[in-house]
Amino acid sequence: MRVAVIGGGPGGLYFAALAKQLSPHWEVTVWERNAPDDTFGFGVVFSDETLDGIAQADPGVYAAMSAESARWSDIDVRYRGEVLTSGGHGFAALGRRRLLRILQERCAALGVDVRHRTQAPPVGELAAAYDLVVACDGVRSAGRAAYADTFGPDLDERHCRYMWLGTDKVFEAFTFIVEERDFGTVQVHAYPYDDTRSTFIVEIDEAAWRRAGLDVFADRERPAGDSDEDSIRWCEELLAGHLDGHRLLPNNSRWIRFTTVRNRTWRHGNVVLLGDAAHTAHFSIGSGTKLAMEDALALAACLNEHPDVPSALAAYEAERKPVVESTQRAAQASLEWFENVHRYTGQHPRQFAFNLLTRSRRVTYDNLRARDARFTTAVDSWHAAQSGMPAAPGTAAGVPTDAAPGTAADTAPGTAADTVPGTAAGPAAATAVPPMFRPFRLGGLRLRNRVVVPPVALYTARDGVPGDFDLVHLSTQALGGSALVLAGMTAVSADGRATTGCPGLYTDAQEAAWRRITDFVHGQSDTCLGIQLTHAGRRAAGPPLLAASALAWEEGGPAPREATRADMDAVAADFVRAAERAHRAGFDAIELQYGHGHLLSGFLSPLTNLREDAYGGDLDGRLRFPLEVLRAVRAVWPAAKALIVRISATDWAEGGTTPADAVALARALADAGADAVDVSTGEVVAHERPALGRSYQTPYADLIRNATGIPTLAVGAISSYDDVNSIILAGRADLCAVGRAQLHDPLWTLHAAAAQGYRGPAAPWAPSWRAGSATPPAARTDRVPPRLHLLRRAAVPVHRRWTPHLPASAPAAATR
Repeated sequence: MRVAVIGGGPGGLYFAALAKQLSPHWEVTVWERNAPDDTFGFGVVFSDETLDGIAQADPGVYAAMSAESARWSDIDVRYRGEVLTSGGHGFAALGRRRLLRILQERCAALGVDVRHRTQAPPVGELAAAYDLVVACDGVRSAGRAAYADTFGPDLDERHCRYMWLGTDKVFEAFTFIVEERDFGTVQVHAYPYDDTRSTFIVEIDEAAWRRAGLDVFADRERPAGDSDEDSIRWCEELLAGHLDGHRLLPNNSRWIRFTTVRNRTWRHGNVVLLGDAAHTAHFSIGSGTKLAMEDALALAACLNEHPDVPSALAAYEAERKPVVESTQRAAQASLEWFENVHRYTGQHPRQFAFNLLTRSRRVTYDNLRARDARFTTAVDSWHAAQSGMPAAPGTAAGVPTDAAPGTAADTAPGTAADTVPGTAAGPAAATAVPPMFRPFRLGGLRLRNRVVVPPVALYTARDGVPGDFDLVHLSTQALGGSALVLAGMTAVSADGRATTGCPGLYTDAQEAAWRRITDFVHGQSDTCLGIQLTHAGRRAAGPPLLAASALAWEEGGPAPREATRADMDAVAADFVRAAERAHRAGFDAIELQYGHGHLLSGFLSPLTNLREDAYGGDLDGRLRFPLEVLRAVRAVWPAAKALIVRISATDWAEGGTTPADAVALARALADAGADAVDVSTGEVVAHERPALGRSYQTPYADLIRNATGIPTLAVGAISSYDDVNSIILAGRADLCAVGRAQLHDPLWTLHAAAAQGYRGPAAPWAPSWRAGSATPPAARTDRVPPRLHLLRRAAVPVHRRWTPHLPASAPAAATR
């Protein structure tokens, strides 16, 4: 077996060493154009999980790395003059140059042929001469470019500028610095990697970068390899308060943009991609080196496990690609958070820090509480006070009164000092009410908690009249604990129904049927009941179809006719009459459907509104008719009740609604009388390509809430109470609509309360069901385990800082 490796970075060297270790008879050759001691960048970060894999695969490499790694568990967030610390995370970092030396020595010991200062032959020549070619030659991979038609690369160059630097200031923790200036916001990602140095990455969005005049420095001509010294001095001056007299250290340091690399496939014949050539993930969630070394391990293992190269490469991609894509989803969320950090700089420091730490959705409320209960309690107490609740037990003015970080009382979960959550002495005692069970005022309503049952289409009505199934569904959901339950997709006219099984609110019989349901629900609980009102437009059940423009929903489908002024007047009147009926029928809230491709949605999207009159064109024109309807409804809907508008904040299609459009739309709706915006996405055009995933629409609710201050409902693939708590506490939305999870379990909200040990008034059980309010025992839950350790485990500190091991004569700071 002859193996060619293009690129002698950590990923290429580690793969070569593992492959040779597993198959000593293989001929493994590595080409690297740089010298052995050349390196770009400073330190690299590893997770405990990755280090465990290295320890199993190559104990010698692991021992060498561990002997010189900086280790710590804290994250410091420096924001608005405060330093907020969260512990229990676990990091290890090592200088990139030292890591390369360890891997070079390992390759030499195993007999790998590493050719430094040597350009690799063209990948086609290598593919013809070798059994396997591993292209790990970076973001701008020549190996990938040679077979771009097969690999299908997607290079997404992002919006922020950043500069990779080092510093002779040794930080004690992973440190995020956020500085607000007149030109914009600057953020720093810094972490130690040995006894004398830290990595220091400065990031700033493009517009702020230009306002600060940094584009002038960047445009100056410099020899290849030289750093932008003018910008480095600017960073030193701006961030002097965090450097404490230390200097920034360059290494070919210039302003660049991060590029997210994705590929349709990672293999072509006997050529395979590894590391940055295959994928990248934003530096804010970890290290590309970490991913590359994980790739190397997986590829070497698959080659060892499979009988031939094609099957091994297929297994490698099948095993590794889902892992990388999961990481990239988290990295994308983190990247976008930092690109838009200015949205959050109005938040209180505690909420800002929690928001930052949970930005990727991998770290959540429960996860963070398990890592550092003291930190989460502080954020919880502040949020509870903002919700009009008293300070939690064990706090003073919203700050925990327990021991300081690093003391004996500050220990990791699961140790002797950690008691059962929810007990008098446990961490959960300081936060008696989880964020999701704190009250919220929506228009004239006071909701007892933050959970909403979104509108669900049941398709069981006859002639638009809701029947027994609607009664059972809505009453069960109302008894399930949520504060607000919305009846779904109710038409304001017969020709506005999406299907013939959809309910309506345009006849006396329908109004009476809805009254029967609201009377029953209100007689059994204090849950608020709302109804979504809509006209399905071009998505209606049948002719006559009406739309903003005469565009069929899908190719070959029936074409609607373009709404005339008379049509619009009739539709507006239908909405008003339906709202009046909703009030008489006893509903506490109404939601107007302005999304999902229904009639009013069709006016809002530039993809579906091609009108040339005053009701088309720019956003102001497209908003004109929807705002007319909203104002007319607001005029008849009581202020003591709530009026919500649902929108599609993006069309998931090129040329559709932009984030700026969504923000402007929400502002206009609030100005016209909406109490909140239910932020959904898509279903506007049939050719949409939504980016589905866990809580995938929440970023749009976050955008609107933090750009405008308007209350928002987050909806879409929210299914765990942990996610609801995280969204609410981070300030991404005010309410969470949990749909399919509550179809799966209509008592989802009550069960979430039970799982968190909450038994307060925000999660009331019906008297007839109260006996079932505790989680029933399952198999073996009654087992009491024996003591099996003679000595108790030592308490593991939540807070560990990196402390350099320097000789007494070492200088405090060095110059570059």
